Amino acid sequence: MTTLTKGDKAPDFSGVDQDGKTHTLADYKGKKLVVFFYPKASTPGCTAEACDLRDNYHRFQAQNYELLGVSADSAKRQKSFQDKYQLPFPLLADEDKSVINAFGVWGPKKFMGRLFDGINRTTFVIDENGIIDEVITAVKTKEHAGQILK
Repeated sequence: MTTLTKGDKAPDFSGVDQDGKTHTLADYKGKKLVVFFYPKASTPGCTAEACDLRDNYHRFQAQNYELLGVSADSAKRQKSFQDKYQLPFPLLADEDKSVINAFGVWGPKKFMGRLFDGINRTTFVIDENGIIDEVITAVKTKEHAGQILK
């Protein structure tokens, strides 16, 4: 589980999206940024989460938010996920887990009684100055936009 909390400075990350474009924390200065980490593109929970954010994207834009999805999937898999579900935001292909580790969301998980290491579904809301405003660890995939925008 992440050790980052509200009030901490967000990690100065750098990652490449589904189209090979690099994204850094500095790129989002002056905007609010939602960085959501999900275990695997095109799986049921991750699809529900991404589609809920997509369906509410206009609400995020109206409040000056940018969205950035992150998983350890390849750029090709992220591109296919983005295209299939018409996701209007970039998806970082963090195969080396540099962004995932910077935010501390890689660790032990339990799924169907099995214990293994993976991405803990976590969302960080970062303010215009790069400070973490909120950390959401109990993500409700089908109503995640509501958790962020409350």
